[in-house]
Amino acid sequence: MKESHKALILSTISFAVAFAVWGMISPLAKTFQANFLLTEKQTWSIIAIPVLLGSILRIPIGMLADKYGGRVIFGILLLFISLPAYMLSFADSYSDFALWGLLLGMAGTSFSVGIAFASKWFPPKDQGLALGIFGMGNIGQSVALFMIPTLAAILTWQRSYQLFALVALVWGVIFLLFARDAEVKAKPKSFGEMFKILYEQPLSWLLGLFYFVTFGGFVALSIGLPKLLQEIFHLTAQDAGFRVAGFVALATLVRPLGGFLGDKVGGAKVLMYVFLFTGLLALGMSFEHIVPFTIGALGVAACVGLGNGAVFKLVPEYFPKDTGTVTGLVGAMGGLGGFFPPLVLGYIKTYTGQYDLGFLLLSIFCLTCMFLNFIVFFKVLKQKTA
Repeated sequence: MKESHKALILSTISFAVAFAVWGMISPLAKTFQANFLLTEKQTWSIIAIPVLLGSILRIPIGMLADKYGGRVIFGILLLFISLPAYMLSFADSYSDFALWGLLLGMAGTSFSVGIAFASKWFPPKDQGLALGIFGMGNIGQSVALFMIPTLAAILTWQRSYQLFALVALVWGVIFLLFARDAEVKAKPKSFGEMFKILYEQPLSWLLGLFYFVTFGGFVALSIGLPKLLQEIFHLTAQDAGFRVAGFVALATLVRPLGGFLGDKVGGAKVLMYVFLFTGLLALGMSFEHIVPFTIGALGVAACVGLGNGAVFKLVPEYFPKDTGTVTGLVGAMGGLGGFFPPLVLGYIKTYTGQYDLGFLLLSIFCLTCMFLNFIVFFKVLKQKTA
């Protein structure tokens, strides 16, 4: 097996393990709300909290991966997240879930580490597909959504959390033993030089905005849909988890296609269609009927999955020497895109009694991004290269 293929497999599995741990709370949030007498705001808060730390720290963790190599940073990260995953099995109050959920959020930084690690093994012409394959590690979220309720019914939820912690611990050791960093001739930049890139390159922030919508939409819906389905359509935790696992699987499986299409026709062109159809399909989720809601949810899943792959075709294309740093910024924005919507939905439900306004806002946001994508990539940058 080629070393590049080995590195891609190891990093993809590591990303899947980290994402499975990252998604541990949301499948049982409705259960925790009932068992521990949490308010609506508190429940949506513990769903969103794990996204917070993983979003904020993606920038510095991406920089560390660029400077010291992805192998050691990824390995240490997997070992670390096993601790809050284990401690969550003893949680019995809102403060417990908030504290350990916050630290659990470190699992979300795995994305910027993995991109920095995997991208260096492939030439630019193959990075769209390779990083799309790496992005399939999102399937870990699907594993959590399906396995946590199932294992909780068999073993208790505490034992299911401890099992996920053990998997992260063991895989962290395996990754450190078998992974190695690609040889890079360029001398690593200082942290000051890395921050300077973010300051001087507004395009990195625009890509961050696009990922705020695509990846943020993916995360927000994957962690929020279990509660929505149980609340609106009165499904069981297992049934809701199974359905949302399908949402995550679809978004994950089309991600390499987004990268592949980005290699063939350009990431910006793919994003034009992504934002248009995401904006339209999101409106279907405003209906409290299972058919239009399901069509809207699955349609959005496919669109944001393609969008995730397309965005990360553009990152190494425009920032080949600073992939980890820019990935940290873009990934942080994407993570924040997953953090705020659940909180917004909690407030919208509290003060309006429905969730409709939240999906309307998503639609408006997507159409705005489509306009910005057209102006920057098809007008401004095209004129500069003409």
